[in-house]
Amino acid sequence: MQKLRNLALTALIFIVLISAYKHRDDWLGSFSAHLPGLPGATVTVQNAAPLPHSPGSGPVSYAQAVHKAAPAVVNIYTSETLRAPVSPFFSDPLMNRFFGLQPHTEQRHGLGSGVIVSADGYILTNNHVIDGADKITVALADGREVRAQVVGSDPDTDIAVLRIQLDKLPVATLRLKQPVEVGDVVLAIGNPFGFSQSVTQGIISALGRQGLGINTYEDFIQTDAAINPGNSGGALVDAYGDVVGINSAIYSQSGGNMGIGFAIPITLAKTIMSDIIKQGHVVRGWLGIELGSAGGDFPEAAVAQQDVVIAGVMENGPAAQAGIRPGDHILSIGGQKVSNSGDATRLIAALRPGSEVLLSLRRQQQTWQTRVHIGERPRQAASSQALP
Repeated sequence: MQKLRNLALTALIFIVLISAYKHRDDWLGSFSAHLPGLPGATVTVQNAAPLPHSPGSGPVSYAQAVHKAAPAVVNIYTSETLRAPVSPFFSDPLMNRFFGLQPHTEQRHGLGSGVIVSADGYILTNNHVIDGADKITVALADGREVRAQVVGSDPDTDIAVLRIQLDKLPVATLRLKQPVEVGDVVLAIGNPFGFSQSVTQGIISALGRQGLGINTYEDFIQTDAAINPGNSGGALVDAYGDVVGINSAIYSQSGGNMGIGFAIPITLAKTIMSDIIKQGHVVRGWLGIELGSAGGDFPEAAVAQQDVVIAGVMENGPAAQAGIRPGDHILSIGGQKVSNSGDATRLIAALRPGSEVLLSLRRQQQTWQTRVHIGERPRQAASSQALP
């Protein structure tokens, strides 16, 4: 009899447990939200709304940006005729005429990229892409090919402007007003190693890179988007397909991409292009000074590492006429502080010839100011050795 009672009690307990499990949510009620560790408890969380996206947009794809920008990115093919005598012995024209020899010629070919920036056919590219070329051919993404003419170039910033004569040209959208930021997603579009219309993706790694020794005036965007030979002159675009820079150079120990590429900001490139189209050359301010480094020929310069020391002053130049001498320190130009020679060089170049600028300087621990009448930088001095 006792065994029968024990069996009935066990069955009753089992039934109660089953019922409790089935109705656990009703019994626990509002306490369930605060009992995440209890088996079967319901935890209320705030879920983020699903991210709206469609194929070809958003973080899963940059296809829309490529569709917008790529048609305006062109491939540039150049050829240059190199002439050399058959032998140094026959370099004399009279000897060539006597022996009936003709100079030996070779064709050197190059490739690069460019960006169509106006319906009139103007193309931005790098000066080093077309420098010395006898023939320049532009190939569009739609398959058309045409000869291009050089409108002008600026070796100091490595910018060149070409023009083609075609109808219904695709035109790139330039991001001129909203500045880019480190961390922005960017795409490099160009013609690396002849693989036309190639796209690589990365971010903006740094801004305002200078002192690289590539150009006289440097203000590069650094990116880890893969840039290789043939990408030069192509577009660096944002995630919306707007051009933010002109790809120009890479840092490499092997000749290929190492994740450090440089692009010329589109704002600078457009300014250079406008000068070239309107005036045939770039107009820059000029003071006739040579900038040195702190602690060089002027040991006292090492005291203030944020100063820019003047190493030389051209006789009868704008700076000399304003009483500036070698050894003076530039503290600011037009109210803008300078901390290195790159800053000073860019600020001086941006000044318009014929205007005046107030310079703040220091000489032998005494601060003084002077107004300098800005001259125009001599065109024949367009090299990395030119004086600001």
